[in-house]
Amino acid sequence: MDSKTRAQKIKLLILDVDGVLTNGEIIFSRDGDAMKVFNPTDGLGLSIAQRNGIHIAIITGRQSDMVRLRAMELKIPDIYQGFMDKLQALAELQDKYGLSDDEIAYVGDDLNDLPVLMRAGLACAPANAVEDVKSRVHYVCRREGGRGAVREIVEMILQAQGKWDGIIQEYLNQGKQDRQ
Repeated sequence: MDSKTRAQKIKLLILDVDGVLTNGEIIFSRDGDAMKVFNPTDGLGLSIAQRNGIHIAIITGRQSDMVRLRAMELKIPDIYQGFMDKLQALAELQDKYGLSDDEIAYVGDDLNDLPVLMRAGLACAPANAVEDVKSRVHYVCRREGGRGAVREIVEMILQAQGKWDGIIQEYLNQGKQDRQ
């Protein structure tokens, strides 16, 4: 089954953070605070996905106030930080939403993502993922993590579900209303 056919079933998009929502770099301030850079294009894509019936969740092995703040900003209710066993978080999400593996997309970039990637109905990796991940997923993005990969996946899912053209039309209609 190809990635577009798999995308038609998706009801939950789960994201890793470092290397997926960010480019994977971690910058430490003089005070020792970790800083991350998030892509606003990805953020808009996630907001659009949520408005169109796709649940969003984050599972990350690290703990970060920046991730918590970004999730709050994007109104992502399901955030699992400090989860080294990502399958445990996956099981909780499946139970909460009553979803099968086929209805879940996961985006990961490194070896610790493989257990969830191997279960997900649509397993995705950004272009900068390690080769052992890219060789095992259903879809490898043209874009890198932190540089629009998440947006690319959101668009692919919503296009496969026949929703993307309507989303574009909504934005075009907003522009027409503003000119009237």
